[in-house]
Amino acid sequence: MTVAKRYRLDRFLSIATNTPRRSIRRILAEKRVTVDGEIADDIRQQVDQFSLVTLDGIALQHRSRRYILLHKPIGVVSATKDDIHRTVIDVLRDSGLPDSELNDLHIAGRLDLNSSGLLLLTNDSDWSAALTTPEKKVAKVYEVTLGNPISDECITAFEQGIYFPYENITTKPAVLERLTPNTARVTLVEGKYHQIKRMFGRFRNPVLKLHRVAIGDIRLDASLESGEHRELTLSEVLLFSQPTIIQHCTTEHNCD
Repeated sequence: MTVAKRYRLDRFLSIATNTPRRSIRRILAEKRVTVDGEIADDIRQQVDQFSLVTLDGIALQHRSRRYILLHKPIGVVSATKDDIHRTVIDVLRDSGLPDSELNDLHIAGRLDLNSSGLLLLTNDSDWSAALTTPEKKVAKVYEVTLGNPISDECITAFEQGIYFPYENITTKPAVLERLTPNTARVTLVEGKYHQIKRMFGRFRNPVLKLHRVAIGDIRLDASLESGEHRELTLSEVLLFSQPTIIQHCTTEHNCD
């Protein structure tokens, strides 16, 4: 059994063992249950989808948090399933990860089909929400190659925000750094549909290449080739987590 959100311990044990809840008090009083390695005897204790719960030494639930950084290739769709295109899950599967480690992953901040670079996947919905919620204003950094030289007017417009009448929205201020006449580094704190391409499109300047290099303080490793991945470090995970995650991660291989 895997807990979707949070349960009281007595409810979890009753469902997991098909035992009447009135009998759970006796089981707990006999100190036969542990949660995350500690003897549990309080029926009101909360357990979640990542709690390690054992009864008589047998694990009733043991689900590890996963945080994966992928160098997404061009032409791969940011989805877990797709009937037409190869997905990022297909990329991870081809790298040797078994389906048992892939089935519950979701994407934290998508990239377009023809964009490349840093993509994060996890099975921890609280963590991904902290990363992608607009109120958090997590900066995302992209390297962009344009078809035409970048004008000063374009730089100013990015800084002030660009109005799109169809949705009746104005983009939040973005930083556009011109690296060469036709290349730039763009930093956004939002991620609207095809936003960078549409912002440059306002100046009739087509985006030829879009490559994400950072989300907050998590950066794409220069050593990772397109299609390669690695687990996030504990310090990277904690950038978008509560410190209580330490007690879970320090015993798991993916939080080194």
